[in-house]
Amino acid sequence: MDVITDIAVQGVQMLLVFLLAPLLTGFIRKIKARLQRRRGPSLLQPYRDLIRLLRKEVVLADNASWLFRAVPYVTFAAIWVAAALVPTFATGLLFNWTADLIVIVALLGTARFFLALAGMDIGTSFGGIGSSREVMIAALAEPAMLMIVFCVALVAGSTHLSTVADYIASTAVGLRVSLGLAMIALVMVALAENARIPIDNPSTHLELTMVHEAMILEYSGRHLALIEFGAQLKLLLYVSLIVCLFYPWGIGIFGAGLAAYVAGAALYLLKITIAGFLLAVFETATAKMRVFRVPQFLGAALMLGLLGTLLLFVSKGL
Repeated sequence: MDVITDIAVQGVQMLLVFLLAPLLTGFIRKIKARLQRRRGPSLLQPYRDLIRLLRKEVVLADNASWLFRAVPYVTFAAIWVAAALVPTFATGLLFNWTADLIVIVALLGTARFFLALAGMDIGTSFGGIGSSREVMIAALAEPAMLMIVFCVALVAGSTHLSTVADYIASTAVGLRVSLGLAMIALVMVALAENARIPIDNPSTHLELTMVHEAMILEYSGRHLALIEFGAQLKLLLYVSLIVCLFYPWGIGIFGAGLAAYVAGAALYLLKITIAGFLLAVFETATAKMRVFRVPQFLGAALMLGLLGTLLLFVSKGL
């Protein structure tokens, strides 16, 4: 009976992120439209877009290889697994032993690697430009992400997400400048990894600005649906990661009962709603920067993560 309960709770976790990802994207679009004094699309429009793409026929280029066909499934699976590993409403779930920050970074890196290969597979100029820019951003974002991981691990004594969430939620942490620096750095990395403003504009198709969109211009039908769904899951993943690492208060502990799970889920929905609203406000008030300034932006994130780590080393006398 306990095994069935464990599987059921873990399944709810996977289903929750699966269903919430398009809703978060729709919510951000709706808030941005309201801030611009437009009515905007419905909150359910991302679901409709995905269903419409799934019904359409897949159109492939003559020179498309097996890699081009397999990449949508590989990237979607890797991102969904990574998103499902991040604790949302409870810690210590069935697969929590794999929920490690290093594993999350590795899964996201795998998805990025294959998507960049797919962008170059057809041989179009847009795909090559998008892939080169994606790799350039990744080369700067991943070191910053690793410094954030080191900073959090020094505070909690582990890279395990459930352990980190339980420790940060306890009274043993208090206010730490190092964690504040790491949080700012993670927000900057999240903006870059999700191709959001000021790094990229997710609503444009201008060849001089687009990064993510350039890599997937040749995709259509269910392949495009999987890639778009993966991008929505990735956005929810980073929001969940920020909430789990820095605002885990109210998250349930595995085995605490149904009431604790429901309360944790309600607080999680509130947290991602606030995060989505803040992201919409930020993107409305901020302009996209030039591509040549992206290294400076991510370099600042790296320095913030490094500074937070050095402060912890100094405070611990290492």
